[in-house]
Amino acid sequence: MFTDVPPSYDFVNRVLTWRFDVIWRKKAASESLKNSPSKILDLCTGTGDLALQIRKKTESGAKVFALDYSKPMLKLAITKANKKKFDDITFIHADVANIPFPDSHFDSVGIAFAFRNLTFHNPDHDIFLKEIYRIIKPGGRFVIVETSQPKNKLLRSLFHFYMKHITSPLGGFLSGNRGAYRYLAHSAINYWNDQEATDYLKSYGFSQVTTKMILGGISAIYVAIK
Repeated sequence: MFTDVPPSYDFVNRVLTWRFDVIWRKKAASESLKNSPSKILDLCTGTGDLALQIRKKTESGAKVFALDYSKPMLKLAITKANKKKFDDITFIHADVANIPFPDSHFDSVGIAFAFRNLTFHNPDHDIFLKEIYRIIKPGGRFVIVETSQPKNKLLRSLFHFYMKHITSPLGGFLSGNRGAYRYLAHSAINYWNDQEATDYLKSYGFSQVTTKMILGGISAIYVAIK
């Protein structure tokens, strides 16, 4: 979807979310570190924003890894990490269907706004979830920040309107990648609510799932315990 990463990629996402995505990633980073992990993975890192937030907040000397399938995304993420002198983050080019780590390797795994891509009408979702579950230690955390569905009907309608009539055309125009932002709007409008996401995670063996709704349910942070 993002084979070619436009120079404006991060800027476009800040504009479309009114920079709330930065705040939400900070919250997700904090949740990922609550169990004082020694090894933590940012899955589908994209341009590295969550990994950078985790590294910035790390005080216990945790080793931070960041994985993505897109080489252009990883290249940009590495550039951003180098600018911040976070040269101790390990960046990995790999597929979520075949994560190159042994069983029960990570204390925490985080993912920001890519869980929907792995699970929304994706025929490989079962492979992805089994792989994610496999690499997390017993008692470890899987922290997800993702779009959700507001319970309030008016707010839900406004959210869907914004995604369809603002995010899709404006994101496509600013980035030059109209297809990606059409998909973003379509998937966000039709994606799970918090209960559906919770039930899905539990069906893969996560024993406890807590949810923090953001901006009335436009997005949510899920913490799933293995």
